[in-house]
Amino acid sequence: MSPKATPTSPKDWQEDLPDTARAYYEGQRLDEVECIISDLPGIARGKAVPASKFARQTYFHLPDSIFYQTITGDWADAADEDGWIEKDMVLYPDYSTATAAPWTGDWTLQVIHDAYDRDGAPIPFSPRNVLKRVVDLYHAQGWKPVVAPEMEFYLVARNTDPARGIEPMMGRSGRPAAARQAYSMTAVDEFGPVIDDIYDFAEAQGFEIDGITQEGGAGQLEINLRHGSPVKLADEVFYFKRLIREAALRHDCFATFMAKPIADEPGSAMHIHHSIIDMETGENLFSGPQGGETDAFYHFIAGLQNHLPAGLAVMAPYVNSYRRYVKDHAAPINLEWARDNRTTGIRVPLSGPEARRIENRIGGMDGNPYLSIAASLACGYLGLMEQERPSKQFKGDAYEGEGDIPRVLGQALDLFDEATKLHEILGPEFARVYSIVKRAEYDEFLQVISPWEREHLLMNV
Repeated sequence: MSPKATPTSPKDWQEDLPDTARAYYEGQRLDEVECIISDLPGIARGKAVPASKFARQTYFHLPDSIFYQTITGDWADAADEDGWIEKDMVLYPDYSTATAAPWTGDWTLQVIHDAYDRDGAPIPFSPRNVLKRVVDLYHAQGWKPVVAPEMEFYLVARNTDPARGIEPMMGRSGRPAAARQAYSMTAVDEFGPVIDDIYDFAEAQGFEIDGITQEGGAGQLEINLRHGSPVKLADEVFYFKRLIREAALRHDCFATFMAKPIADEPGSAMHIHHSIIDMETGENLFSGPQGGETDAFYHFIAGLQNHLPAGLAVMAPYVNSYRRYVKDHAAPINLEWARDNRTTGIRVPLSGPEARRIENRIGGMDGNPYLSIAASLACGYLGLMEQERPSKQFKGDAYEGEGDIPRVLGQALDLFDEATKLHEILGPEFARVYSIVKRAEYDEFLQVISPWEREHLLMNV
Protein backbone atom coordinates (compact mmCIF):
# COMPACT_ATOMS: atom_id res chain seq x y z
CA MET A 1 0.00 0.00 0.00
CA SER A 2 1.18 3.52 -0.73
CA PRO A 3 2.74 5.49 2.14
CA LYS A 4 0.78 7.68 4.49
CA ALA A 5 -0.21 11.18 3.46
CA THR A 6 2.15 14.09 4.03
CA PRO A 7 0.48 17.52 3.82
CA THR A 8 2.00 20.06 1.43
CA SER A 9 2.25 23.71 2.33
CA PRO A 10 -0.24 25.73 0.28
CA LYS A 11 1.89 28.87 0.28
CA ASP A 12 3.63 28.17 -3.04
CA TRP A 13 1.26 25.57 -4.46
CA GLN A 14 1.22 27.13 -7.94
CA GLU A 15 4.94 26.48 -8.27
CA ASP A 16 4.18 22.76 -8.02
CA LEU A 17 1.80 22.80 -10.99
CA PRO A 18 2.65 21.31 -14.40
CA ASP A 19 3.84 23.86 -16.96
CA THR A 20 0.72 23.38 -19.08
CA ALA A 21 -1.54 24.23 -16.13
CA ARG A 22 0.34 27.44 -15.39
CA ALA A 23 0.48 28.36 -19.08
CA TYR A 24 -3.30 27.97 -19.35
CA TYR A 25 -4.06 30.90 -17.06
CA GLU A 26 -0.88 32.91 -17.62
CA GLY A 27 -1.78 36.59 -17.69
CA GLN A 28 -5.23 35.81 -16.25
CA ARG A 29 -6.63 35.67 -12.75
CA LEU A 30 -7.30 32.06 -11.74
CA ASP A 31 -10.94 31.94 -10.62
CA GLU A 32 -11.68 28.45 -9.38
CA VAL A 33 -10.18 25.06 -8.57
CA GLU A 34 -12.20 21.85 -8.85
CA CYS A 35 -11.03 19.39 -6.19
CA ILE A 36 -12.00 15.99 -7.56
CA ILE A 37 -11.68 12.27 -6.93
CA SER A 38 -12.96 9.25 -8.82
CA ASP A 39 -15.72 7.15 -7.25
CA LEU A 40 -16.18 3.45 -8.13
CA PRO A 41 -18.01 4.07 -11.44
CA GLY A 42 -15.39 6.68 -12.40
CA ILE A 43 -17.59 9.74 -11.84
CA ALA A 44 -15.72 12.84 -10.65
CA ARG A 45 -16.79 13.68 -7.10
CA GLY A 46 -15.60 16.62 -5.03
CA LYS A 47 -16.18 20.34 -4.81
CA ALA A 48 -15.29 23.56 -6.57
CA VAL A 49 -13.64 26.27 -4.49
CA PRO A 50 -12.44 29.78 -5.26
CA ALA A 51 -8.76 29.79 -6.14
CA SER A 52 -8.04 32.08 -3.20
CA LYS A 53 -9.55 29.56 -0.77
CA PHE A 54 -7.73 26.64 -2.40
CA ALA A 55 -4.47 28.51 -1.83
CA ARG A 56 -5.16 28.47 1.93
CA GLN A 57 -6.12 24.81 2.30
CA THR A 58 -3.93 21.71 2.38
CA TYR A 59 -6.82 19.22 2.22
CA PHE A 60 -10.59 18.90 2.32
CA HIS A 61 -13.10 16.31 3.54
CA LEU A 62 -15.64 14.04 1.87
CA PRO A 63 -17.60 11.18 3.46
CA ASP A 64 -16.36 7.65 2.68
CA SER A 65 -19.91 6.81 1.60
CA ILE A 66 -19.21 8.22 -1.87
CA PHE A 67 -17.62 4.83 -2.55
CA TYR A 68 -20.79 3.00 -1.44
CA GLN A 69 -22.98 4.63 -4.11
CA THR A 70 -24.31 2.70 -7.07
CA ILE A 71 -24.42 4.11 -10.59
CA THR A 72 -28.10 5.02 -10.03
CA GLY A 73 -27.28 7.10 -6.95
CA ASP A 74 -28.63 4.59 -4.44
CA TRP A 75 -26.56 3.33 -1.53
CA ALA A 76 -25.12 -0.12 -0.94
CA ASP A 77 -24.76 -1.45 2.59
CA ALA A 78 -20.96 -1.58 2.42
CA ALA A 79 -19.98 0.25 5.61
CA ASP A 80 -17.33 -1.36 7.82
CA GLU A 81 -17.66 -2.54 11.43
CA ASP A 82 -18.15 1.06 12.60
CA GLY A 83 -21.50 1.09 10.83
CA TRP A 84 -23.12 3.68 8.57
CA ILE A 85 -21.63 6.82 10.07
CA GLU A 86 -20.25 8.34 6.85
CA LYS A 87 -16.78 8.95 8.21
CA ASP A 88 -14.85 11.85 6.77
CA MET A 89 -11.94 11.04 4.51
CA VAL A 90 -9.05 13.47 4.20
CA LEU A 91 -8.37 14.38 0.56
CA TYR A 92 -4.94 15.71 -0.37
CA PRO A 93 -4.23 17.27 -3.78
CA ASP A 94 -1.79 15.71 -6.20
CA TYR A 95 -0.54 18.91 -7.82
CA SER A 96 1.05 16.96 -10.69
CA THR A 97 -2.51 16.23 -11.91
CA ALA A 98 -3.55 19.89 -12.11
CA THR A 99 -5.01 20.65 -15.52
CA ALA A 100 -7.28 23.14 -17.21
CA ALA A 101 -11.05 22.93 -17.47
CA PRO A 102 -11.12 24.81 -20.79
CA TRP A 103 -14.87 24.44 -21.42
CA THR A 104 -15.79 26.57 -18.39
CA GLY A 105 -16.72 30.23 -18.61
CA ASP A 106 -13.91 31.33 -16.31
CA TRP A 107 -10.32 30.33 -15.59
CA THR A 108 -10.64 27.01 -13.79
CA LEU A 109 -8.24 24.22 -12.90
CA GLN A 110 -9.01 20.61 -11.98
CA VAL A 111 -6.87 18.80 -9.42
CA ILE A 112 -7.18 15.10 -8.61
CA HIS A 113 -6.98 14.27 -4.91
CA ASP A 114 -6.01 11.12 -3.04
CA ALA A 115 -8.11 9.81 -0.15
CA TYR A 116 -6.73 8.95 3.29
CA ASP A 117 -8.25 8.14 6.66
CA ARG A 118 -7.76 10.26 9.78
CA ASP A 119 -4.53 8.37 10.57
CA GLY A 120 -3.06 9.13 7.14
CA ALA A 121 -3.49 5.63 5.68
CA PRO A 122 -4.80 5.36 2.10
CA ILE A 123 -8.51 4.55 1.77
CA PRO A 124 -8.34 1.01 0.34
CA PHE A 125 -11.42 1.23 -1.88
CA SER A 126 -10.54 4.55 -3.52
CA PRO A 127 -9.89 3.54 -7.18
CA ARG A 128 -6.68 5.57 -7.56
CA ASN A 129 -5.34 4.01 -4.38
CA VAL A 130 -6.19 0.52 -5.69
CA LEU A 131 -4.11 1.15 -8.81
CA LYS A 132 -1.25 2.60 -6.76
CA ARG A 133 -1.29 -0.52 -4.60
CA VAL A 134 -0.87 -2.77 -7.65
CA VAL A 135 1.90 -0.57 -9.11
CA ASP A 136 3.70 -0.67 -5.75
CA LEU A 137 3.72 -4.49 -5.91
CA TYR A 138 5.48 -4.31 -9.27
CA HIS A 139 7.98 -1.77 -7.93
CA ALA A 140 8.76 -4.03 -4.98
CA GLN A 141 9.91 -6.65 -7.53
CA GLY A 142 12.09 -4.11 -9.35
CA TRP A 143 9.63 -3.78 -12.24
CA LYS A 144 8.06 -0.67 -13.75
CA PRO A 145 4.76 -1.40 -15.51
CA VAL A 146 3.97 0.64 -18.63
CA VAL A 147 0.52 0.85 -20.22
CA ALA A 148 -1.10 2.43 -23.26
CA PRO A 149 -4.92 2.61 -23.29
CA GLU A 150 -7.13 2.84 -26.37
CA MET A 151 -10.46 4.60 -25.84
CA GLU A 152 -13.48 3.81 -27.99
CA PHE A 153 -16.70 5.82 -27.74
CA TYR A 154 -19.75 6.91 -29.71
CA LEU A 155 -20.98 10.34 -30.68
CA VAL A 156 -24.76 10.02 -30.66
CA ALA A 157 -27.84 12.17 -31.09
CA ARG A 158 -29.11 13.86 -27.95
CA ASN A 159 -31.26 11.41 -26.00
CA THR A 160 -33.25 12.50 -22.97
CA ASP A 161 -35.79 9.66 -23.07
CA PRO A 162 -34.47 6.34 -21.68
CA ALA A 163 -37.31 4.49 -23.45
CA ARG A 164 -36.03 5.61 -26.85
CA GLY A 165 -33.19 3.82 -28.63
CA ILE A 166 -29.86 5.56 -29.02
CA GLU A 167 -29.22 6.86 -32.53
CA PRO A 168 -26.05 8.06 -34.30
CA MET A 169 -25.40 11.78 -34.31
CA MET A 170 -26.06 13.98 -37.34
CA GLY A 171 -22.82 14.59 -39.20
CA ARG A 172 -21.51 17.78 -40.75
CA SER A 173 -23.12 16.76 -44.06
CA GLY A 174 -26.59 16.68 -42.48
CA ARG A 175 -26.73 12.87 -42.69
CA PRO A 176 -26.61 10.48 -39.73
CA ALA A 177 -23.21 8.95 -39.05
CA ALA A 178 -22.73 5.79 -41.10
CA ALA A 179 -21.66 2.38 -39.81
CA ARG A 180 -19.01 0.03 -41.22
CA GLN A 181 -16.67 2.88 -42.16
CA ALA A 182 -13.68 1.83 -40.08
CA TYR A 183 -10.57 3.97 -40.67
CA SER A 184 -12.45 6.22 -43.11
CA MET A 185 -11.06 9.77 -43.11
CA THR A 186 -14.30 11.00 -44.69
CA ALA A 187 -16.22 9.57 -41.75
CA VAL A 188 -13.84 11.31 -39.34
CA ASP A 189 -14.42 14.58 -41.21
CA GLU A 190 -18.16 14.24 -40.46
CA PHE A 191 -17.33 14.90 -36.81
CA GLY A 192 -14.74 17.57 -37.58
CA PRO A 193 -16.04 20.31 -35.26
CA VAL A 194 -16.30 17.92 -32.30
CA ILE A 195 -12.84 16.49 -32.97
CA ASP A 196 -11.39 20.00 -33.27
CA ASP A 197 -12.67 20.80 -29.79
CA ILE A 198 -11.34 17.49 -28.45
CA TYR A 199 -7.89 18.38 -29.79
CA ASP A 200 -8.11 21.95 -28.45
CA PHE A 201 -9.23 20.83 -25.00
CA ALA A 202 -6.55 18.11 -24.88
CA GLU A 203 -3.85 20.61 -25.84
CA ALA A 204 -5.02 23.05 -23.15
CA GLN A 205 -4.90 20.21 -20.62
CA GLY A 206 -1.44 19.08 -21.68
CA PHE A 207 -2.51 15.68 -23.05
CA GLU A 208 -0.86 14.09 -26.07
CA ILE A 209 -3.18 12.19 -28.38
CA ASP A 210 -1.46 9.48 -30.41
CA GLY A 211 -4.25 9.42 -32.98
CA ILE A 212 -8.01 9.50 -33.66
CA THR A 213 -9.65 6.99 -35.99
CA GLN A 214 -13.15 6.08 -37.12
CA GLU A 215 -14.16 2.68 -35.76
CA GLY A 216 -16.70 0.21 -37.19
CA GLY A 217 -19.82 1.58 -35.48
CA ALA A 218 -22.01 4.46 -36.61
CA GLY A 219 -20.46 7.51 -34.97
CA GLN A 220 -17.83 5.40 -33.17
CA LEU A 221 -14.35 6.85 -32.70
CA GLU A 222 -11.14 5.67 -31.07
CA ILE A 223 -8.48 7.76 -29.37
CA ASN A 224 -5.08 6.26 -28.64
CA LEU A 225 -2.83 7.60 -25.90
CA ARG A 226 0.94 7.35 -25.72
CA HIS A 227 2.35 4.75 -23.35
CA GLY A 228 3.43 5.69 -19.85
CA SER A 229 2.87 5.28 -16.11
CA PRO A 230 -0.35 3.40 -15.23
CA VAL A 231 -1.48 6.02 -12.71
CA LYS A 232 -0.76 8.91 -15.08
CA LEU A 233 -2.55 7.22 -17.97
CA ALA A 234 -5.55 6.36 -15.77
CA ASP A 235 -5.69 10.02 -14.72
CA GLU A 236 -5.73 11.01 -18.38
CA VAL A 237 -8.54 8.60 -19.31
CA PHE A 238 -10.50 9.86 -16.27
CA TYR A 239 -10.02 13.42 -17.52
CA PHE A 240 -10.62 12.51 -21.18
CA LYS A 241 -14.07 11.11 -20.51
CA ARG A 242 -15.16 14.47 -19.18
CA LEU A 243 -13.30 16.38 -21.90
CA ILE A 244 -14.96 14.39 -24.70
CA ARG A 245 -18.42 14.76 -23.18
CA GLU A 246 -17.97 18.53 -22.93
CA ALA A 247 -16.74 18.76 -26.55
CA ALA A 248 -19.79 16.81 -27.76
CA LEU A 249 -22.24 18.98 -25.84
CA ARG A 250 -20.91 22.04 -27.65
CA HIS A 251 -22.18 20.52 -30.90
CA ASP A 252 -25.63 19.32 -29.90
CA CYS A 253 -24.71 15.66 -29.42
CA PHE A 254 -23.75 13.27 -26.63
CA ALA A 255 -20.57 11.28 -26.18
CA THR A 256 -21.24 7.90 -24.60
CA PHE A 257 -18.80 5.38 -23.17
CA MET A 258 -21.41 2.64 -22.74
CA ALA A 259 -20.00 -0.74 -23.69
CA LYS A 260 -22.93 -1.40 -26.08
CA PRO A 261 -25.03 1.71 -26.72
CA ILE A 262 -26.59 0.71 -30.08
CA ALA A 263 -28.01 -2.71 -30.95
CA ASP A 264 -26.36 -4.45 -33.92
CA GLU A 265 -23.35 -2.11 -33.74
CA PRO A 266 -19.93 -2.97 -32.28
CA GLY A 267 -19.32 -2.24 -28.62
CA SER A 268 -16.77 0.18 -27.20
CA ALA A 269 -13.65 -1.23 -25.59
CA MET A 270 -10.72 0.11 -23.65
CA HIS A 271 -7.87 -2.05 -24.87
CA ILE A 272 -4.80 -1.91 -22.63
CA HIS A 273 -1.28 -2.48 -23.93
CA HIS A 274 1.20 -3.73 -21.32
CA SER A 275 4.96 -3.84 -21.10
CA ILE A 276 7.26 -4.05 -18.09
CA ILE A 277 10.63 -2.38 -17.63
CA ASP A 278 13.38 -3.79 -15.43
CA MET A 279 14.07 -0.82 -13.14
CA GLU A 280 17.75 -1.76 -12.75
CA THR A 281 18.64 -2.29 -16.41
CA GLY A 282 15.95 -0.26 -18.18
CA GLU A 283 15.27 -3.23 -20.46
CA ASN A 284 11.89 -4.58 -21.54
CA LEU A 285 11.18 -7.62 -19.35
CA PHE A 286 9.36 -9.29 -22.26
CA SER A 287 12.45 -9.34 -24.52
CA GLY A 288 15.67 -11.29 -24.01
CA PRO A 289 19.27 -10.32 -24.88
CA GLN A 290 18.90 -11.68 -28.41
CA GLY A 291 15.48 -10.07 -28.90
CA GLY A 292 13.45 -13.21 -28.25
CA GLU A 293 10.37 -13.56 -26.04
CA THR A 294 11.21 -14.27 -22.40
CA ASP A 295 9.64 -16.51 -19.80
CA ALA A 296 8.15 -13.38 -18.22
CA PHE A 297 6.35 -12.65 -21.50
CA TYR A 298 4.64 -16.03 -21.41
CA HIS A 299 3.99 -15.88 -17.65
CA PHE A 300 2.19 -12.54 -18.06
CA ILE A 301 -0.05 -13.99 -20.78
CA ALA A 302 -0.81 -17.01 -18.58
CA GLY A 303 -1.77 -14.67 -15.75
CA LEU A 304 -4.27 -12.91 -17.99
CA GLN A 305 -5.71 -16.22 -19.16
CA ASN A 306 -5.97 -17.68 -15.66
CA HIS A 307 -7.29 -14.66 -13.76
CA LEU A 308 -9.19 -12.40 -16.18
CA PRO A 309 -12.44 -14.40 -15.83
CA ALA A 310 -12.49 -13.38 -12.15
CA GLY A 311 -11.31 -9.85 -12.95
CA LEU A 312 -13.96 -9.31 -15.61
CA ALA A 313 -16.45 -8.00 -13.06
CA VAL A 314 -14.06 -5.05 -12.60
CA MET A 315 -13.31 -4.50 -16.29
CA ALA A 316 -16.92 -5.08 -17.42
CA PRO A 317 -18.83 -3.62 -14.47
CA TYR A 318 -22.45 -3.31 -15.71
CA VAL A 319 -25.16 -5.49 -17.19
CA ASN A 320 -24.75 -3.61 -20.47
CA SER A 321 -21.04 -4.56 -20.52
CA TYR A 322 -21.86 -8.16 -21.40
CA ARG A 323 -23.90 -7.19 -24.46
CA ARG A 324 -20.57 -6.30 -26.07
CA TYR A 325 -19.30 -9.89 -26.09
CA VAL A 326 -21.03 -11.01 -29.28
CA LYS A 327 -19.41 -13.13 -32.00
CA ASP A 328 -18.18 -11.18 -35.04
CA HIS A 329 -18.93 -7.80 -33.46
CA ALA A 330 -15.30 -6.74 -32.96
CA ALA A 331 -15.19 -7.90 -29.34
CA PRO A 332 -13.35 -10.94 -27.97
CA ILE A 333 -15.37 -13.82 -26.58
CA ASN A 334 -12.39 -15.83 -25.39
CA LEU A 335 -9.00 -15.65 -23.69
CA GLU A 336 -6.95 -17.12 -26.50
CA TRP A 337 -3.71 -15.36 -27.36
CA ALA A 338 -1.99 -14.79 -30.69
CA ARG A 339 0.42 -12.53 -32.49
CA ASP A 340 -1.20 -9.83 -34.63
CA ASN A 341 -4.68 -11.38 -34.41
CA ARG A 342 -7.54 -9.07 -33.41
CA THR A 343 -10.04 -11.89 -32.93
CA THR A 344 -8.30 -13.11 -29.76
CA GLY A 345 -8.82 -11.62 -26.31
CA ILE A 346 -5.06 -11.34 -25.78
CA ARG A 347 -3.05 -9.98 -28.71
CA VAL A 348 0.66 -9.42 -29.25
CA PRO A 349 0.97 -6.47 -31.67
CA LEU A 350 3.73 -6.25 -34.26
CA SER A 351 6.76 -4.51 -32.76
CA GLY A 352 10.49 -4.66 -32.29
CA PRO A 353 11.96 -6.33 -29.17
CA GLU A 354 12.32 -3.05 -27.28
CA ALA A 355 8.61 -2.25 -27.75
CA ARG A 356 7.27 -5.78 -27.23
CA ARG A 357 3.93 -5.57 -25.45
CA ILE A 358 0.80 -7.56 -24.66
CA GLU A 359 -2.65 -6.16 -25.44
CA ASN A 360 -5.62 -7.02 -23.24
CA ARG A 361 -8.69 -6.56 -25.48
CA ILE A 362 -11.28 -7.73 -22.94
CA GLY A 363 -12.22 -4.61 -20.96
CA GLY A 364 -15.02 -2.21 -21.90
CA MET A 365 -14.84 1.57 -22.10
CA ASP A 366 -17.53 1.73 -19.41
CA GLY A 367 -15.05 0.59 -16.76
CA ASN A 368 -13.38 2.89 -14.27
CA PRO A 369 -9.92 3.46 -15.83
CA TYR A 370 -8.10 3.13 -12.50
CA LEU A 371 -9.80 -0.16 -11.69
CA SER A 372 -9.63 -1.61 -15.22
CA ILE A 373 -5.90 -0.98 -15.47
CA ALA A 374 -5.39 -2.21 -11.89
CA ALA A 375 -7.29 -5.45 -12.59
CA SER A 376 -5.40 -6.12 -15.82
CA LEU A 377 -2.03 -5.46 -14.17
CA ALA A 378 -3.05 -7.61 -11.18
CA CYS A 379 -3.79 -10.58 -13.44
CA GLY A 380 -0.44 -10.18 -15.18
CA TYR A 381 1.35 -9.82 -11.84
CA LEU A 382 -0.17 -13.07 -10.58
CA GLY A 383 1.06 -14.74 -13.75
CA LEU A 384 4.59 -13.45 -13.20
CA MET A 385 4.56 -14.74 -9.63
CA GLU A 386 2.97 -18.13 -10.44
CA GLN A 387 5.25 -18.66 -13.47
CA GLU A 388 2.81 -20.82 -15.40
CA ARG A 389 2.74 -21.21 -19.18
CA PRO A 390 -0.16 -20.04 -21.34
CA SER A 391 -2.07 -22.18 -23.81
CA LYS A 392 -0.59 -22.66 -27.27
CA GLN A 393 -0.79 -19.66 -29.56
CA PHE A 394 -4.16 -19.63 -31.31
CA LYS A 395 -4.27 -19.95 -35.08
CA GLY A 396 -7.18 -18.71 -37.17
CA ASP A 397 -10.44 -16.88 -36.38
CA ALA A 398 -11.09 -17.03 -32.64
CA TYR A 399 -14.71 -15.89 -33.14
CA GLU A 400 -15.46 -19.36 -34.48
CA GLY A 401 -14.78 -20.99 -31.12
CA GLU A 402 -16.88 -21.07 -27.99
CA GLY A 403 -16.59 -18.23 -25.52
CA ASP A 404 -14.82 -18.79 -22.23
CA ILE A 405 -15.64 -15.61 -20.34
CA PRO A 406 -18.72 -14.89 -18.19
CA ARG A 407 -21.76 -13.86 -20.24
CA VAL A 408 -23.66 -11.99 -17.51
CA LEU A 409 -22.68 -9.76 -14.60
CA GLY A 410 -24.03 -12.13 -11.94
CA GLN A 411 -21.76 -14.94 -13.13
CA ALA A 412 -18.77 -12.58 -13.27
CA LEU A 413 -19.42 -11.40 -9.72
CA ASP A 414 -19.56 -15.01 -8.49
CA LEU A 415 -16.11 -15.62 -9.98
CA PHE A 416 -14.80 -12.36 -8.51
CA ASP A 417 -16.05 -13.23 -5.03
CA GLU A 418 -14.15 -16.54 -5.13
CA ALA A 419 -10.89 -15.01 -6.41
CA THR A 420 -8.97 -14.65 -3.15
CA LYS A 421 -5.62 -14.35 -4.96
CA LEU A 422 -6.92 -11.40 -6.94
CA HIS A 423 -8.36 -9.86 -3.76
CA GLU A 424 -4.91 -9.90 -2.15
CA ILE A 425 -3.46 -7.93 -5.04
CA LEU A 426 -6.27 -5.38 -5.38
CA GLY A 427 -6.92 -5.24 -1.62
CA PRO A 428 -9.39 -7.35 0.40
CA GLU A 429 -11.30 -4.31 1.64
CA PHE A 430 -11.69 -3.01 -1.90
CA ALA A 431 -12.93 -6.44 -3.02
CA ARG A 432 -15.50 -6.49 -0.20
CA VAL A 433 -16.89 -3.02 -0.94
CA TYR A 434 -16.81 -3.45 -4.71
CA SER A 435 -18.75 -6.71 -4.63
CA ILE A 436 -21.43 -5.29 -2.33
CA VAL A 437 -21.91 -2.18 -4.50
CA LYS A 438 -22.04 -4.16 -7.75
CA ARG A 439 -24.51 -6.69 -6.36
CA ALA A 440 -26.71 -3.84 -5.20
CA GLU A 441 -26.65 -2.43 -8.75
CA TYR A 442 -27.44 -5.87 -10.18
CA ASP A 443 -30.40 -6.26 -7.83
CA GLU A 444 -31.67 -2.83 -8.93
CA PHE A 445 -31.46 -3.89 -12.57
CA LEU A 446 -33.37 -7.10 -11.93
CA GLN A 447 -36.32 -5.04 -10.68
CA VAL A 448 -36.69 -3.39 -14.12
CA ILE A 449 -39.00 -4.97 -16.70
CA SER A 450 -37.56 -4.49 -20.20
CA PRO A 451 -39.43 -3.71 -23.45
CA TRP A 452 -38.36 -7.15 -24.77
CA GLU A 453 -40.16 -8.86 -21.88
CA ARG A 454 -43.32 -6.83 -22.42
CA GLU A 455 -43.28 -7.43 -26.17
CA HIS A 456 -42.66 -11.17 -26.15
CA LEU A 457 -43.98 -12.42 -22.81
CA LEU A 458 -47.03 -10.27 -22.06
CA MET A 459 -49.46 -12.18 -24.31
CA ASN A 460 -47.46 -15.30 -25.24
CA VAL A 461 -46.56 -17.16 -22.06
